[in-house]
Amino acid sequence: MTAEPEPSPDARRLERTYDAPAERVWELMTTAAGLDEWWAPDGFETRVSEVDLKPGGRLRYTMTATAPEQVAFLDRTGNPVSVELRKTFTEVTPPARLAYRSLIDFVPDQEPYEHLTVIDIEPVGDRTKVIMTLEPLHDDTWTQGYCAHRAEELANLEALLRRVPG
Repeated sequence: MTAEPEPSPDARRLERTYDAPAERVWELMTTAAGLDEWWAPDGFETRVSEVDLKPGGRLRYTMTATAPEQVAFLDRTGNPVSVELRKTFTEVTPPARLAYRSLIDFVPDQEPYEHLTVIDIEPVGDRTKVIMTLEPLHDDTWTQGYCAHRAEELANLEALLRRVPG
């Protein structure tokens, strides 16, 4: 654990309840094999190259646009189709809480900055509730898009749990 601050009151919350035990959800959120299966917004794929699961540890992955509309968006914003990204874990409490800071360095005409995400995983009987809390980005349009991508990822996690249960 670390003395990481809690998200601000204006943070956005995404909640989902999955038909899976908390340990299974934790595994899919914290291993390269698990993340590769679900962790990308629609129109992208992710390949994880490093998971150092401890406070101060890094998650390193490559995200690649695969859908024509995503490729076109990246082209319009001057971004490459494939990019290596990094997150730094700030809190790791298995299987209940995961927090990390992401570098937001892909927004045109915006100085890079760090962004906090906190994921709480709560057993509810034989199911698991996941609460993803996202700090706002630099403006509401980018915050809405970022939240929409995270919601797509959580839906992908649900689909994976249905296809490949525990």
